[in-house]
Amino acid sequence: MEQERSRVIQEFVPGKQVTLAHVIANPDPMLYTKLGINEAGAIGILTLTPTETAIIAADIATKAAGVELGFLDRFTGSLIVVGDVSAVEMAVDAVNQVLSEKLRFTPALVTKS
Repeated sequence: MEQERSRVIQEFVPGKQVTLAHVIANPDPMLYTKLGINEAGAIGILTLTPTETAIIAADIATKAAGVELGFLDRFTGSLIVVGDVSAVEMAVDAVNQVLSEKLRFTPALVTKS
């Protein structure tokens, strides 16, 4: 009796999305120390897929507002920007908007604490 074999091919295809967009206004100074970044009025945190999008997001953020890059990792899709609260909010919003409208990414709800 011959058994039928099935073949399964699996591929990893990441979606194009902003998975997290969060602004921490006036964080505890200890947070800056733990992150190893300069103190500012706010921290903006973004995670993106595909992960290389963090490079594009960093460019958008720094052109949209007076923020500095705190951290960028193209292997995990993590981006941290720092600056005053309004600049960080503007930068995070700009990243979400440009990726959504120009590159057809799924945006994230921008949250704030």
